[in-house]
Amino acid sequence: MVALICLDVDGTLVGSAGEPTAALWDAAGRARRRGQHLTLCTARLAAGPTRAWAEKLDPDGWHVFHTGAALWHPSTGEVDVAPLPEGALEASAEMAAERGWVLEAYTWDDYAVDSDHRLAVGHAALLDLPFRRRPLGSLEGEIVRTQYVVDLAKADEAVACAPEGTVASAATSPAMPGAAFVSLTAAEVSKATGVTKVAAHVGVDLADTMMVGDGHNDISAIEVVGWGVAMGNAEPEVIAAARIVAGHVDSDGAADIIDRSVDLPDLHR
Repeated sequence: MVALICLDVDGTLVGSAGEPTAALWDAAGRARRRGQHLTLCTARLAAGPTRAWAEKLDPDGWHVFHTGAALWHPSTGEVDVAPLPEGALEASAEMAAERGWVLEAYTWDDYAVDSDHRLAVGHAALLDLPFRRRPLGSLEGEIVRTQYVVDLAKADEAVACAPEGTVASAATSPAMPGAAFVSLTAAEVSKATGVTKVAAHVGVDLADTMMVGDGHNDISAIEVVGWGVAMGNAEPEVIAAARIVAGHVDSDGAADIIDRSVDLPDLHR
């Protein structure tokens, strides 16, 4: 039986309906009763419904936000962050301004966007957070991530515009088609580092860990665990990296793979 199950949000936990289904929550409940650990592993921030989903998924576990730049434990309130290097916020703001892109800045549980662009407004709606234009410098606390929000056709160009000392990773959401979210974190940060930290916290071998995802920013975590799972709606590169292909997000593929995880062997033994 897989001991730790890590789940991406957009395109995995959440499909075109914009929220997890009852079938997903039922499967998660069964997994917890079996003694399995469940972890949200997302590029999103720890706020609004996303934070509530993490706590509902496993209130006594660690959850990964900001593509690995922040971890949060609901029961204890502990937070572990990897801040952006000095100058990265200013450099990404300059690049976004030159190209007319939306730029968002994040602390572990808050964000700012100084734009009224349709993509900025649409992203707030996707996160189910009130849209409020505000200066990036108004954030209090360590900045863990910036993000270019661009039209999908600009995703590759945005990924190539990572400032020195950072790494870029792209994601999409079926709830906001046509948009790409390009996260910029400290160079050593990825979903793989986040999942590795969670596995260490809960005392689980990575060989007995499952990562379920659909986007390019999930590949590092899919490759580092014993059970890498691509959703049926995943990008071809994600499917190629995975050991198992689950069903489509809108057909409760994540719920199905959670249930199937009980029959998978412990690889480290």
